[in-house]
Amino acid sequence: MPDAYEVMLDAELSKAFDVWSGYLDAETGDDPQVRARLRSVLESAREAAAAGDPVTARALVTDMYDDAGEAALRWAPSPPRPCEADRQARDYAKDTLPQVLPLSLRDRLDHVVISMSVTRRRLEAAPGLDAATRQDVLYITARAGMALDLAHLTAARRELERLKVIARRCGVES
Repeated sequence: MPDAYEVMLDAELSKAFDVWSGYLDAETGDDPQVRARLRSVLESAREAAAAGDPVTARALVTDMYDDAGEAALRWAPSPPRPCEADRQARDYAKDTLPQVLPLSLRDRLDHVVISMSVTRRRLEAAPGLDAATRQDVLYITARAGMALDLAHLTAARRELERLKVIARRCGVES
């Protein structure tokens, strides 16, 4: 059974496949030869993914973005920014992760999510926080988010504790 990281990687590929399929199925007026080449590369990427070779599949998807850019295809998809790519992968993975993660782990991860959210909001609302402390809150929250995305409970709890230390130091109830 795949772990959370594999689910996220599969979700990234699925999203890219869907975006490229949508583009290639649309009538955009772009060069038909370039579109045919991109369709062929997309099929090769799907085959690589189905054969259990996600590294090749990701490389082919990257090639598609590069080829579309070199051909100056006006309506071709552009590669998503890292934050957007992660958001899209989480959206795609949200239905698969519950099937992969045990209920007890999901419950403990949910507890960390709620605690992080409450502590972060209380810190953000606290008057007189300096810029460095606000930056620390954002940094720790982002690290916890990455740990949660990968269902790494120990790392997520460690980041929650770091955030609580800041909250106590600032006199904020966590």
